[in-house]
Amino acid sequence: MSVPEIRTFSKFSPSFQEKLASIMFRERSFCDQISEVLDVNYFESKHLQVFIKLVMDYKQKYSSHPGKTIMETEVMNKLEEESEVTQNRVRTFFARCLADEKANDDGYIKDEALTFCRRQKIKEGFVKAAQKLKGDEDLDDVKTILDEAFKLGSTNNAGYDYMKDFEKRFEIKARNPISTGWAEVDRITGGGLGSGELGVVVAPTGAGKSMALVHLGAQAVLNGLNVVYYTLELGDTVVASRFDSAITGFALKSLFHLKDDIYEKLTSSSIGNLIIKEYPTKTATVQTIRNHLESLKDREDFRVDLVLVDYGDLLKPASYLKEKRNELEEIYETLRGTAMIYKCPVWTASQTNRGALNAEVITMESISEAFNKCFPADFIVSISRTPEDKQADTGLMFVAKNRNGPDGFVLPMKIDTSKVYLEVLKNRGETIAMVEEQSDRKKAKALADKWKSLKDKI
Repeated sequence: MSVPEIRTFSKFSPSFQEKLASIMFRERSFCDQISEVLDVNYFESKHLQVFIKLVMDYKQKYSSHPGKTIMETEVMNKLEEESEVTQNRVRTFFARCLADEKANDDGYIKDEALTFCRRQKIKEGFVKAAQKLKGDEDLDDVKTILDEAFKLGSTNNAGYDYMKDFEKRFEIKARNPISTGWAEVDRITGGGLGSGELGVVVAPTGAGKSMALVHLGAQAVLNGLNVVYYTLELGDTVVASRFDSAITGFALKSLFHLKDDIYEKLTSSSIGNLIIKEYPTKTATVQTIRNHLESLKDREDFRVDLVLVDYGDLLKPASYLKEKRNELEEIYETLRGTAMIYKCPVWTASQTNRGALNAEVITMESISEAFNKCFPADFIVSISRTPEDKQADTGLMFVAKNRNGPDGFVLPMKIDTSKVYLEVLKNRGETIAMVEEQSDRKKAKALADKWKSLKDKI
């Protein structure tokens, strides 16, 4: 019995084969796995055979997976023996690989290709075992042949390999930040909140945390991005009206009479898509949000760029724990996990305790119930508004935590809730101590003026 002729990926489309080659270049662990059972001749196109051979030759010689820079050198300098047509096709394909991102069908492609390749190796194993059985070979040799055939291509992803993945840690990693619409905040965060990051707006009731989330969403929509807004307190149409005001600049109380003007403004520019999903308070878990995001993948015109959750404290915990602070900590951890899974920024808000209601500056110690929920966040700001601030349409933003830049300082704000308008003004270099000292001086002066007034009356 002869070894069966090597088959090809002819049952798979050219697009499938190109995607497979791209995945092999992008994912070291999968490339290691399928390389045990792959023959480059399975690929029908010459340029894919050449490209994958470059990858596998480099891995064989240097015991590490080639990164983008290495592969660029390989495709420019190691194709002299190939025809000019093949050289051009390899280089064009590599350029497309650099632009490729992980797609929804990557898992399917990997499973199908791996199953095909493993079947070929197992068939070869049976042929070799049968040949051994014809003679007087030891049965243990037959068992070894079959065991090896079944073992090849099995799961081998043990994690990031320090040496094999050497090139990977020197690649430039893009955060792909999304602008907050606040120049000062963008400056200190490196352009805004990045992919896989969690941002939290902390404020007491009535200070504008929900409006801050609408502002962040509106800026993304105006920049042509796709936004999903989860509301756990306000109705979806109420939130939509706030977006109307934030995007158009029309006052909330005037919206009902400006329907045509709003529609004209919304349709006259290329804005992104906005999905507002309402859940009753404490009925949705983070998994509920993930399930909804998965359902949106079926929409051809929608790829989520930004997620906003209004607000995290109102989500239902996945499991009820002894203390509420532990439940909230778990919620915020899984929210950040969601940002990582969907490769987009996630913004949410958190309520402060009562003691911060009229505070000049709100620090992380003022977050109600669980200080621990601050730990998973990459960026935390608080918004404080005293009664005087509300009268003057002003407020203060305190940068409490910033993994991508400086923190611990105060930024002045202009806040007009009638138009969902929030502006962060230029940094004046104020610290908490400076703000509190200024506040104490104002209070002392107010008391002195009141005392003087009373003395004059006497």
